[in-house]
Amino acid sequence: MADNDFLNDTNFELYRSLIYAESGITFTPTNRSILESRLKERLREKNVSSVSTYLDTIKSNKEELKGFLDSITTNLTRFFRNQPQFDAFEKYVVPELIKIKRLPGTIKIWSAGCSTGEEPYTIAMLLTEILPKSWTFDIMASDISLKCLMTAKEGFYAESRIVGIPDDYLKKYFDKVDGGYKVHADIQSKIKFDYHNLKNDAGNKNFDVVFCRNVIIYFDEVAQTAVINRFWDAMAPKSFLFIGHSESLFGMATKFEFLKTEWATLYCKNN
Repeated sequence: MADNDFLNDTNFELYRSLIYAESGITFTPTNRSILESRLKERLREKNVSSVSTYLDTIKSNKEELKGFLDSITTNLTRFFRNQPQFDAFEKYVVPELIKIKRLPGTIKIWSAGCSTGEEPYTIAMLLTEILPKSWTFDIMASDISLKCLMTAKEGFYAESRIVGIPDDYLKKYFDKVDGGYKVHADIQSKIKFDYHNLKNDAGNKNFDVVFCRNVIIYFDEVAQTAVINRFWDAMAPKSFLFIGHSESLFGMATKFEFLKTEWATLYCKNN
């Protein structure tokens, strides 16, 4: 099959419709080439020659559909990504939550679209550093990529992946092992990694903070609004939402309030 015949217009429309229906991720003619390259790779892995045959497979096989959706997502992340947001989390959000809750308790956090785990591990290290000893925290970290979740659960990162971690954090929270660094078990124990498709309700409630950064950019406006409103339903009455610094809820039908801090902007739920 020649490359220019690989994914004709009809099949492109069928694939993009299925992807949107199952995940909310939008492929347009502009990023069609990304879908084509990921699909070629997937078909090679599965030794399938026809895009039509594979389409029938993912329609009838939920596990293979999960694997396909995994293969088309982009998983770019790093420790302490967008430091100003973590500054706002440390210096504004956590102190506010302590004021709101008043009595020592547990801070519940959701890292949605956690990729290979750098974000939830960053959050866990920060909270270990700054929370009063009488307080605890729980982190749920979810992603649509099973491959990424396996990496996250393992907690091993090559030398090239630990850029951005302060030296004192690296010494306190990682063990140097062959080829890289391994996250300490006590930090790992604070995080529950789980598969989750943001198109669906996670079933968890009363999160004090949700991080969903650089994820909704892959959705169209309708899917973005649905995801954001599901976050609202999953969050505590007084809580905070971080999205990517290039993302915005402006013009979206949502109840979240825009919040500008000294360090970064975010959104809050006051209900």
